[in-house]
Amino acid sequence: MIVEHLELIDFRNYAQGSFDLTSGTTAIIGGNGQGKTNLAEALAYLATLSSFRGAPNDALVKAGASQAIIRAIVRHDDGRETLIEAELVAAGRNRVQVNKQKLVRVRDLLGSVRVTVFSPDDLILVKGGPGERRRYMDDTLVALATKYDAIRLEIDRIVQQRNTLLKQANGRLTEEIEVTLDVWDMKFAEIADQFGYARATLVSRITPMVQDAYERLAGISTPLELTYEPEWRQLGLVPALQAARIADVRRGVSTVGPHRDELSFTINGLPSRTHASQGEQRTLALALRLAAHQLVTERTGSAPVLVLDDVLSELDDGRATALLAHIPPGQVIITTASELPPAARADRILRVEGGRVVE
Repeated sequence: MIVEHLELIDFRNYAQGSFDLTSGTTAIIGGNGQGKTNLAEALAYLATLSSFRGAPNDALVKAGASQAIIRAIVRHDDGRETLIEAELVAAGRNRVQVNKQKLVRVRDLLGSVRVTVFSPDDLILVKGGPGERRRYMDDTLVALATKYDAIRLEIDRIVQQRNTLLKQANGRLTEEIEVTLDVWDMKFAEIADQFGYARATLVSRITPMVQDAYERLAGISTPLELTYEPEWRQLGLVPALQAARIADVRRGVSTVGPHRDELSFTINGLPSRTHASQGEQRTLALALRLAAHQLVTERTGSAPVLVLDDVLSELDDGRATALLAHIPPGQVIITTASELPPAARADRILRVEGGRVVE
């Protein structure tokens, strides 16, 4: 799939902008603060209705405006076209239409357009807490099949309900609390087992792809391992929850389950979070994104739009050249503050300045 046309009204620093895009590689060149990342952010927003920069709605609406509009035409591999229109309100509920039909649930949009984003902030995949790595697994699962969005939301709901009950216990495990916990634990285990299996299968499938992408970027053979082995999957969630029940009641939170899982990485047999260099960590983060992109392409039969936001400035010359030499087929958007290196072969170049195209 490709995004053929993107229109912005009062989005970030764009008062009004209209962009025709093509398949192949488009380079968006502009200085800091001129709007190149804002354009990429708008495009990616249409895939998940959230900012890959973690920005709230009021930050997406141009200063002084009450709302912003993102409008895009997506052409699918079979020739179908989808019109997606998002109205972002600085204070209030956003409105989204797909082919002029009101979107009731975010889940109904998933799959209409898929976007893989890599930005400098993705270093947090390696250096940050477990929640970032859980999000990586879960976002990849959702891109593969939208049913995982419903499962993820149901797990969040059950954990919230269970935590409410634990807080109400006020540190005392009464018979009533224990009976109610038994009910929630059975519900929790049923859906968590599905999600744990899906995560484990994903990690098994994606590991060789991460290995391959890392070695292509680094240019050397490097032992690399991804590990997802939560103890509760070996014991079964119900026994694990029962073993942790006293601690859960005392602390007032659920300490065991998929919401607490960890995905760990090693490079040359050492934990990448604490022992890898910054260059190795950044290369691993990029390899994780490229591997997810490859897996989604293979499993869905259609390449997501690949957005590389200001990536070249974060890589040394060797890794940047390797990345550009191995860009996967499909629609690729590269944002950069400087001219592209010789290894880059952009099919189109857009130059932005002050929220407008100046080419």
